[in-house]
Formats: sequence, C-alpha cells, structure tokens
Amino acid sequence: MKARTMAVASALGAALVAGGAAAQAPQEPKLEFAFEETVLLGQAVAPGDTARGGRLIIPITGGTFEGPEIRGEVVPGGWDWQLRRADGCTDVKADYFLKTDDGVVINVVNTGVICPPAAGQAPPPVRTHPVFEPPLGKYEWLGKSAFIGTLEMAPDSKVSAVRIRFYRLR
Repeated sequence: MKARTMAVASALGAALVAGGAAAQAPQEPKLEFAFEETVLLGQAVAPGDTARGGRLIIPITGGTFEGPEIRGEVVPGGWDWQLRRADGCTDVKADYFLKTDDGVVINVVNTGVICPPAAGQAPPPVRTHPVFEPPLGKYEWLGKSAFIGTLEMAPDSKVSAVRIRFYRLR
C-alpha cells in the first residue's frame, strides 16, 4: 500500500512540474458559468427504509440545457437516487445523459446533500459536485475540469422539475 501511495504522489508531482505548477504560486479558484439545465422529473418511487436510510428514486424524464459553449436536451431515462439519512439530510446522486444540439452524448453523475434548515433559518443552498464523461473532441473540456453546481426547484416549470446551474472552477 505504501508503494502505491508513493507512486501516486510521484506521478502527481511529475504532472505538476510538467505543467509548470511548481514554479508558480497557488492561485485562488474562480468560478465561471458553464451552463444551466432544467431537468424534468417523473413520479418518485419509494422502496422504503433500508439499513442505510430511507430510499427514494426519481426518474429523469427529459429537459433542456444551455450555456455559452453548449446546449441541447436532457435524455429521458436517467435517475435521481436519494437516501434520507438519520440526521435529516438527504444524499442525492443523479446519473443521466445530455445530448448536445450537434448530437454528442455526455454522461453526468451529479452528487450532493440536501439538509433541512435549522429552526428559524432560511434553507441552506444546495451545492452539487457534477462529474462529466464526454467523448473526446469538442466537449472534452467537461471531463478535464472541476465543477460545482447549484440545485433548486425550477420556479417557472408547469411540471416537477429542478434547475441546476454548473460552474467551472478555474
């Protein structure tokens, strides 16, 4: 195990030096808007309580997305897997696909935690950690960057939907 840890650290150090990171002072991360989704949701399925908590599964039935460098539709067929924890918070993990207006299919796995507000407090904002798996080519920048998301109910939707905004860490 120690040899593996040393190999990973060595590879990381070599990558940082090759990229010039060793010669520069660390920079504070900045956020850059990438795109916004409206994700349509189907009827929730509640399998019930498990040893890990109360499970809820919500089908993703479609939607749209758009940003400065990307736009298209949310492919029906994904799922939002939710687990209500003993502390009252809910772990969320959505796994679904985007199809760009030029026909490229991109997998998204977006995780986060939703917690109830403390007594007398406003609800805390929901932040997510999306990971994108694009094919090589025009959208591979999605797989080479770190992102943060914001999650809220879609205020203008006539059906059950959420609005997710993704920001690229620079």
